[in-house]
Amino acid sequence: MLYDRAKVFVQGGGGGNGSVSFRREAHVPRGGPDGGDGGRGADVVIVCDPSLRDLQSFKRKTHYKAARGGHGEGSNRHGASPDPLEVRVPPGTVVEDAEGDLRYDLTLPGQRGVVARGGLGGRGNRHFTTPTRQAPRFAERGLPGEERWLELRLKLLADVGLVGLPNAGKSSLLARISRAQPKVADYPFTTLEPVLGTIERDGRQLVVADIPGLIEGAAGGAGLGLEFLAHVERTRLLIHVLDLNPLDGSDPGVNHAAVEAELASYGAGLERLPRMLALSKADLVPAGEAEAAREEWRERLEAEVVVTSSATGQGLDELVDGIFRDIPEEALPAALEEAEEEHRIYRPGDDGFRVERMGHGAFRVTGGRVERLISRHDMDNEDAQRYVEDRLAKMGVIRALGAAGFQPGDDVEIAGIVFELDPAAPFRR
Repeated sequence: MLYDRAKVFVQGGGGGNGSVSFRREAHVPRGGPDGGDGGRGADVVIVCDPSLRDLQSFKRKTHYKAARGGHGEGSNRHGASPDPLEVRVPPGTVVEDAEGDLRYDLTLPGQRGVVARGGLGGRGNRHFTTPTRQAPRFAERGLPGEERWLELRLKLLADVGLVGLPNAGKSSLLARISRAQPKVADYPFTTLEPVLGTIERDGRQLVVADIPGLIEGAAGGAGLGLEFLAHVERTRLLIHVLDLNPLDGSDPGVNHAAVEAELASYGAGLERLPRMLALSKADLVPAGEAEAAREEWRERLEAEVVVTSSATGQGLDELVDGIFRDIPEEALPAALEEAEEEHRIYRPGDDGFRVERMGHGAFRVTGGRVERLISRHDMDNEDAQRYVEDRLAKMGVIRALGAAGFQPGDDVEIAGIVFELDPAAPFRR
């Protein structure tokens, strides 16, 4: 079974806490603060690994949590910053989060993308010395790492896609021109998942994908149409396999139009891809009838038409010749050209804040920068609280609270923590 979809949870490592420490040595009076910084948490990185073929491993494990940074220690010893956690995916994987502000299209071996950044480490108390605060008894806490759910979708990287109705002869054709061994039977929907095969000539190697049979309404989600159509987005050439002698007695012209309509309805540029038409199962009709059909389709499509038979081998060499001729050696798929562009993650700024009055003597302040400041410090520590009050004043939060009716001593809630804020109170050691 080809696993081509998965959903995983990733979490960057939390940052290590800064240390509260003072230098204590014999004959060194009044040793100053020497608390080390916490290490940064590890990132979670998606890596394109050419040795993988599908997303099966993500069926067994769905949560990936990176290591947290080490805590700082005395004597200015900093916490360790661990290596990134690498999550490996096969080439052709599209990685996207639920909010849509992160997307990676991994097509080349070794491509990497950060999907969850580790939290910053906290600073040790040595960073908070001032002429009036020479013995700070507080340090910063490390910040938590980013976390998100990711959707992984695998789109096969193939040069050629075989498309057509169920039981049109695509699997038999692939088995004859390559070393692939797809399941072949005389009933529709024998192939339930895409199958890859390779063809070689003069040192060149091309990948051919047998796409399971399309039905009417596939582009609208009927059957597994959307799953199958997604795999032909990256191909450089489509070979429409058309049965000259359908088992159900249907008209080949109507069958051809039905598949082409689904390709056009799906979009993604499939309607503009180069085409070849392979008239299959020629051994089941008279030779004259097969040649007449070939001329008729050439006039109708103005495209290359090949009469083939997987049973006798008729037309297979001609088909392979056309594949190598229509796919120039120097050409690159559009998907690979786009993959070389730098990936950027756009996130809205969070430097602002908002003050909300909750009731008599109670206020709430929200905003990314303000909330990070609170989460970094122990609000039960008097020194830390005074430092936070100073920082809030410099950020303009105290002024905004005053404009909203705040009085010294009122309760303020930030990042879920409620504390009494009194900026006018004297600093107590």
